Amino acid sequence: MAAATVTRQQLAEAVYQEVGLSRNESADLVEAVLAEIAGSLSRDGTVKISSFGSFSVRSKGQRIGRNPKTGEEVPILPRRVLVFRASHVLKDRINAGLAKAAAGG
Repeated sequence: MAAATVTRQQLAEAVYQEVGLSRNESADLVEAVLAEIAGSLSRDGTVKISSFGSFSVRSKGQRIGRNPKTGEEVPILPRRVLVFRASHVLKDRINAGLAKAAAGG
């Protein structure tokens, strides 16, 4: 089974179906939420969404890596990376779906 990617358009359509806003208003709402999350991550470095999980920015130091093709050592510069940690509620929901699939439901 191939993994499906959820797009901004699909999120906006889901908001349109569930909330009843117009399609344009739904798309604007999705964009505003994503912009707020991105802005908060760049400012504060952490976003927690109850019953979903938390996003945080972590700093990684410089290290030496190796080109797998040539074996040459190359420096990997310091950078900031985004980390997501799922909440227990989300993990339980995902595992409940897995248990249903295993039971044939």
